[in-house]
Amino acid sequence: MPVIDEKNRLLGQITVDDVVDVIQDQVNSEIFNMAGLDDEDDIFAPVILSTKRRAVWLGVNLITAFVVAGAIGLFQEILQQIVILAVLMPIVASMGGVAGNQTLILVIRGIAMGKIQRSNARKLLIKESSVALLNGFTWSIVVSVLAVVLFQTTWEIGLIVGAAMLLNIFASAIAGVSIPFLLKKMGIDPALAGGVLMITLTDVLGFVTFLGLATLFLLGQT
Repeated sequence: MPVIDEKNRLLGQITVDDVVDVIQDQVNSEIFNMAGLDDEDDIFAPVILSTKRRAVWLGVNLITAFVVAGAIGLFQEILQQIVILAVLMPIVASMGGVAGNQTLILVIRGIAMGKIQRSNARKLLIKESSVALLNGFTWSIVVSVLAVVLFQTTWEIGLIVGAAMLLNIFASAIAGVSIPFLLKKMGIDPALAGGVLMITLTDVLGFVTFLGLATLFLLGQT
């Protein structure tokens, strides 16, 4: 591609190699950001510098981990009485986390490329919510059946697992669209902070929904 000045005089050219270098830099930046790292924090950075940069996000993650632990602690009574709930909890949180991150990455990349803006955010939210509902219904049925068959538990618990997972997947899709816009409005890079918030949200919501439904429908039966 030729490069000219305001008088249409040829200054030089942009070759395919130049374009590929820019694309590669962008890809590397996105990979670093997904891990909560800065673009400049490569594998050859000084130890102290890398430690400081990574410590910030490890600290944030630790705080969110205590938030999740606190949410679980609210339901100690039901967990002590129905131990199988502790075994099934990670399934609910994991499925919501994966679904949420799929939407989150899609939206962050769309915003970065200029394809997603406030004008079409509502349309995207409706679309992602519909996808989440369809996937949620499908996999909630599968999980409910597997919970009963593999763990020899009751159908009540199987249905509660499925319902909690459906709600978590649906909520995570909404969060996956909303979080990047909220962080961008606050002046925070969504690629750096979005993943941490998504993990915390899906874990807390998944555990609270699952254990809350179990407490509501099962505690009185034990």
